[in-house]
Parts: sequence; C-alpha cells; structure tokens
Amino acid sequence: MNDYVNPEEYWEMLAAELDRYGAVPDEVLSEIVTRDGACMALFAEDTAPDFTGDAVSDRELAAGICAGCPVRRECLELELRTAGEFTLGVWGALNEEDRRAVYPVWLARRARAEQDGGDR
Repeated sequence: MNDYVNPEEYWEMLAAELDRYGAVPDEVLSEIVTRDGACMALFAEDTAPDFTGDAVSDRELAAGICAGCPVRRECLELELRTAGEFTLGVWGALNEEDRRAVYPVWLARRARAEQDGGDR
C-alpha cells in the first residue's frame, strides 16, 4: 500500500477543512483558541515548556503540544487570516513553511467562495 500523499492534494484537503470557519468572526476564533488551545492551557497553568531558542527544537516542541489540541483547525484559520504569508512559529500544528504552502490554496478557496456568494 502506498502511503504517499501528493502535497498539493494535502494542502487542498486541509484548506477545504477550514471552509467551515469562513463566516466565523476573528474575535470568536480568537476566543476559542485562547480558551481551549492546548498551548494556552500550559501557559495558564505555568507548565509551559522551556523553549531553547533553537528553531528546530522549539518547532518540534510546539508541534508536540499542538498535536493533541482540540482547536488546531480554528488556530490555523485564525493564523492564516491574521498573518497570512508572513506567518511565524507553529500554529494549528503546522510550521511556517507548511502554512505558507497552504496559504495560497486557502486564499484561492476563499476568493472562489466569495465569488460564489458565500462560504463553501
């Protein structure tokens, strides 16, 4: 069995998952991420890991926190909206390279939805 996933297909699938958040206001997404985000709970409980400053290590550490987060998609949607192609760090369990790859696909889907008169 071939487990290979074409990156373009993956980005399209991921962007399609975010379509459900198209009409959700930024403030609502921010509230959800702040209230329910796994990273936010760690910081609120003062149990956040010590980041080293090494980009690779810190990215792996952050991605591990995000892996079990119940609001990964909401977080990713919010980051794509607010930072777009200038995204940094780990958001929605994706590093900046991956978010920069999905961003144009996400943006194109939103533009098509707007042309069609609403969210897809």
